[in-house]
Amino acid sequence: MEQLKQRSEVLEQFKWKIEDLVSSDKVWEERFETLKKDLKKLDTFKNNIQINNLYDCLSLRDKISNETMVLYVYANLKKNEDSTNNFYQSLASKADSLISSYQGAIAFLEPEILTLNEDELLKAVSGTNLKLYNQYIKNLLRTKSHILSTEKEEILANAYEISQSADNIFSMLNNADADFGYIKDENGKDIKVTHGNYTMLLENPNRNIREQAFKAMYKFYHSLKNTIATTYTSSVKADIFNAKVRNYNSSIEHALSETNVSLDVYKNLISTVHKFLPALHKYIDIRKKRLGLSEIHFYDLYTPIVKDVNKKIDFEEGKKIVLEALKPLGEDYIKNLQKAFDSRWIDVYENVGKRSGAYVWGAYGCHPFVSLNYTDTLDDMFTLAHEMGHAMHSYYTTTTQPYIYGDYTIFLAEVASTVNEALLMEHLLKTTDKEEEQLYLINHFMEQFRGTLFRQTMFAEFEMIVHEKMENGQPQTFESLCEIYKDLNIKYYGNDIVIDEEITWEWARIPHFYSAFYVYQYATGYSCAISFSKKILEENGRDDYLGFLKSGSSDYSTEILKKAGVDMTKTEPIENALKVFEELVEKMDKIS
Repeated sequence: MEQLKQRSEVLEQFKWKIEDLVSSDKVWEERFETLKKDLKKLDTFKNNIQINNLYDCLSLRDKISNETMVLYVYANLKKNEDSTNNFYQSLASKADSLISSYQGAIAFLEPEILTLNEDELLKAVSGTNLKLYNQYIKNLLRTKSHILSTEKEEILANAYEISQSADNIFSMLNNADADFGYIKDENGKDIKVTHGNYTMLLENPNRNIREQAFKAMYKFYHSLKNTIATTYTSSVKADIFNAKVRNYNSSIEHALSETNVSLDVYKNLISTVHKFLPALHKYIDIRKKRLGLSEIHFYDLYTPIVKDVNKKIDFEEGKKIVLEALKPLGEDYIKNLQKAFDSRWIDVYENVGKRSGAYVWGAYGCHPFVSLNYTDTLDDMFTLAHEMGHAMHSYYTTTTQPYIYGDYTIFLAEVASTVNEALLMEHLLKTTDKEEEQLYLINHFMEQFRGTLFRQTMFAEFEMIVHEKMENGQPQTFESLCEIYKDLNIKYYGNDIVIDEEITWEWARIPHFYSAFYVYQYATGYSCAISFSKKILEENGRDDYLGFLKSGSSDYSTEILKKAGVDMTKTEPIENALKVFEELVEKMDKIS
């Protein structure tokens, strides 16, 4: 019987070196107490903001903000290592309180800045030491009508922890409490189903194993259907409340406004993807034929349709291949990537209680940290490339930009990660001679399109529908949410696929739905990445791309992309990416 290792049993070389961020739990506690005192220093500026002291105030704010994030990230990364660890659950809870205290302490700042004479303020940020804050002030003035009085901002800041309750509840349920049980392999041996191995089980050529894993996973979520439905709708209600209180017309307008992205970009994505759904339907039909199935189910969508191609890739080999694939990005990029591999930026394998999936997180002044749940599959190697794209984006940003612009918006967040995946795919296709391996990779490329451009857009459409219904006073239940999700699956995947009852429950296991209107950026980011990868390989666009990586949030997201040669205010990048998918479908169809 296969058992997950405890955290203490994992070799150090496969754990991230979290001490690079904070040297010990004791030091964290000491810095926590110091920071609580430092927060009070901001009070000296309360009701006293003037242009001549604004730089000092903002500098102090940035210093305290950075320290707050260091402590918050450390506590939560430690919790994510093993969410069953009570000590780190407690530390993360203290960090949540710290965030709330910090937000309360700075709540006065932006409302008071907006009382200053606008002409004098703009003049000051164009010529004095306040020039550093030019983009910040410009963006602040853009959102002026949505910033409340100091008293109201303080109330919202103090309510931060409450607004995060639904996300925290689902996270604990999904990571600490989730138990998907066991299934049987071909020989009757028990296999424990986990977040980490679920995708691998769905890739298994044995259809019985795929079906068992699929049903085992969804059985757990269905057993808590009313709890999860209430948790999710509570999250939506929080989104609606925050939008209303800040004078936005809708929760989606609120979410997009944070990065100054037009609602047209969101809706254009959905409408453009709709135009290319026939290509997805054709791909599903090809998959059905190549697998030799009389009917195709959702648990048949992940298994390779090219048989007898063994793509088991251990972590060491995966790193070597990724390094080779990313050489078009230049010596400096490769040097920094190698440093990340050698210096334990990465937490590699699954252990009991570890957060599912893969992600990158960090704080300014320290390298980013990468969490994987590596299981030696081709997908895992692509995930490694993907997450290192995030890590390098963060590294280049934080080592180039000042703290105030030392992060990038969520609209840009998925671009660098997907560029790495696209470059890896091109490398593998060029270095693989065997026809069956070529077909395997083409199928994998098609799956990236399906999983990112099509699936994430479907998620985005689901979020938009649910929020609109609830904003219009239509309460949602588990059953109604499943009905919405079922209709979308029929639209996106066509009539030839069997709509298993379990797939209508899928919305209940998607963590990103608790960060509303985030997932559409996977699709827009993928479209940008296809454009960048082509420029890097065909037009020597490396310098423009590295400039993008270093930009942080020094300008609006769409402007940063325009400077690098990609205009996401138009549908062209999305259409061009989807045309690549169409070409892949036609190529696979001819081979079939």
